[in-house]
Amino acid sequence: GIPDVCRLEGTIDTKVVADKIIAGLTPTPSEVLQYFNGQLKERICYLDGGMGTRIQAEMLEEEDFRGEDFKDFKEIDNNGVLVSLKGNNDLLILSKPTMIKDIHKEYFLGGSDIVETNTFNGTTISQGEYKMQHVVYELNKKGAQLAKQAAAEVTKAEPHKPRFVAGAVGPTSRTLSVSPSVEDPSYRNVTWDELVEAYVGQIGGLVDGGVDMLMIETIFDTQNAKAAIFAVDEYFEKTKKERLPVMISATIVDNSGRTLSGQTIEAFFVSIKHAKAFTVGINCALGAAQMKRFYKMLVDMNPGWCHVYPNAGLPNAMGGYDED
Repeated sequence: GIPDVCRLEGTIDTKVVADKIIAGLTPTPSEVLQYFNGQLKERICYLDGGMGTRIQAEMLEEEDFRGEDFKDFKEIDNNGVLVSLKGNNDLLILSKPTMIKDIHKEYFLGGSDIVETNTFNGTTISQGEYKMQHVVYELNKKGAQLAKQAAAEVTKAEPHKPRFVAGAVGPTSRTLSVSPSVEDPSYRNVTWDELVEAYVGQIGGLVDGGVDMLMIETIFDTQNAKAAIFAVDEYFEKTKKERLPVMISATIVDNSGRTLSGQTIEAFFVSIKHAKAFTVGINCALGAAQMKRFYKMLVDMNPGWCHVYPNAGLPNAMGGYDED
C-alpha cells in the first residue's frame, strides 16, 4: 500500500535538495517529502498566487495566444464558428513561454516555496474545447520545464530556501456526478474511463517535464477527483517510477460548506483519504474569512498536512475583485 507520506522518517540536507534543483534535476519524492516534513514542523510554507488573474493583468489579445506556432490555426467549432484561442491560458506556455516563466519567477521571488505549473486546463478534455488536444503532452512537459527553470534560477540565488514545482491538474469542464442536461438527470457528457485517460496523459507530460509533486485542485466533483487519483496510481504503477507526492484541493461553492456535487468538507476528506495525500486543503470558492471555519473542520479531521488558498481576489459579478 501507499505509505503515510506525512510521517516519512528521516531528514535531508537542504543543500542536497538545492543542488539538484539548481542543476535542473528533480529531487526524489522521498527527498521532497523529507524536506517539507521537516520545514512544516518549523514554519508555514507558501504556495504561489493566482495564475489566471496574473495573466489577465497582461491584457493579452488573440494574436498573443496564437504566437508564431498557431498564427495560421483555423479550426472550426461544432457551431461552424472559427475557434478563438484567446482565454486558453495554458497555451501561453507554447506561445509566450518567457512571460510564463517570468510569472513563476515573480512568485518565487515573492517568497513562494512551491509554484504550480500553468496547466490547469492541460487535459485533452479541456483543450478539446479549443481543438488543441494534439498539443497536450507538449504543453504539460514544457509547462513543467518553464517552472523548473524559474525554480533553478531563484534557488541558485537563495540556496538556503530551495523552490519546488507542483504540476497543476485541474477538474476539467465536465463532471461525473452532475448531469449537464436539465431534461435528463441521468445524462453524462464524460465517462470515468475518458477522464482517467485524459488525466494519465496530462500526468505523463508533467512528470516528464520534471515536476516535484502533483496538485489535483479546484475539485468541485469528488468523482472527478477520484478519477484523477486513480490516474496517478495507474501512471506510476505502469511506469514503475516512485510515486510523486500528491496535493489534493477541494472547492466549496457556498456557505453550506459543500462542493458542487453536494459533499461537506468532512465527507470529501473521507472520500479521498485513501490517496494518502501529502496535503489536503481548500482552494478558491469563498473569500478568506468565509473559508476559515471549513478549513478548521478539515484541519481537525486530517492527521496529515493541510493547505488553504482563497480566490485570487474574489471575483464579483461585474468582473472586478472584492478582495485583493
